[in-house]
Amino acid sequence: MFSKSQLLRVQRAVVCQRKRALHDLVTLPGRKAVVSSGIPGYSAVSGHVVTVFGCTGFLGRYLVSKLARMGTQVIVPYREEDEKRHLKPMGDLGQIVPMEWDIRNEAQIAECLRHSDIVYNLVGRDYETKNFKYADVHVTGAGRIAKIAAETGVQRFVHLSHLNASPDSTSAYYRTKFEGEERVKDAFPNATIVRPAGMYGYEDKLFNNMAIWPIWWKLNYGETKIRPVHVMDVAQALANLMDISLLPGTLSLPGPRTLSFEYLLQLVSSVTYNPPSRASVLPKRVALTVAKAAQAAWWPLICPDEVERRYLDDVTVPGDWDAVGVTPDEIETHAITYLRRYRSADNFQRPVVFPSTLS
Repeated sequence: MFSKSQLLRVQRAVVCQRKRALHDLVTLPGRKAVVSSGIPGYSAVSGHVVTVFGCTGFLGRYLVSKLARMGTQVIVPYREEDEKRHLKPMGDLGQIVPMEWDIRNEAQIAECLRHSDIVYNLVGRDYETKNFKYADVHVTGAGRIAKIAAETGVQRFVHLSHLNASPDSTSAYYRTKFEGEERVKDAFPNATIVRPAGMYGYEDKLFNNMAIWPIWWKLNYGETKIRPVHVMDVAQALANLMDISLLPGTLSLPGPRTLSFEYLLQLVSSVTYNPPSRASVLPKRVALTVAKAAQAAWWPLICPDEVERRYLDDVTVPGDWDAVGVTPDEIETHAITYLRRYRSADNFQRPVVFPSTLS
């Protein structure tokens, strides 16, 4: 039997002797040559360079991880030094390249994407601030990034929108998401627009928020229906676009089922073994007043537009998961993973129990 050290030496010898072959050469649509090397995986070099704007957000970190595991060099634009530290270990040495940027600085944007084969724009805001309104980020910022990408010669552009993006929505968040799509299409006609539904995961604002502030999810008497999707499924779908030569148009990525807020609150309560909230349902007018008053705080709290969104059902459109080679998971599959931390010590190891109703 060989020892572990001997096996490692044999593996290194095989890797070193491996010669590049024709299948290691890939020609991109713009006739740019990409040459891969190494065993596929974390330490490989795929030859691709990708820029992920919005990489420090909820979805961005998972996309960067998946791209880096493919051996892709990932440019990670950041605004604050501490926000990008967790991204560095996701790739091998030299594969994660942080670059400082500002969405209003065209020179910095151009520098971040000038070597990239594909650019992902995941930038978005759930709430407005004195420096950035919805339109500044979703419309003007998205259009600026797409325009510079086209001028720089980037071959592919992927823009993240929302399943409920609509020009007629009562939510400014959804309206500006749609306007941003139009601005991106004007600047980059072959762009891929991805419309996921609301996502859940470790750092989400769905499970975590329901477990802490259930009163804000009882608005509309819990009758609002959404189609939540796992953040890892969306990240995998975006990563799979690397292997698809060109896919212009709009891709909708909703969850596999339509669920009401009432069911999701029951799910959180049953999985965590915490009693359901006995708080009364706030009238919409009262909720909007409280949300407006909350804007006086310097830290982000629920905003009036978010209250408005709690009354809007997710649109009923077929999913385009087959186009990206992903099958979305049911929310119950991952509920315990993200909700166990809200159990008491006595209930921490108890079996998982789901609500009797399935929707």
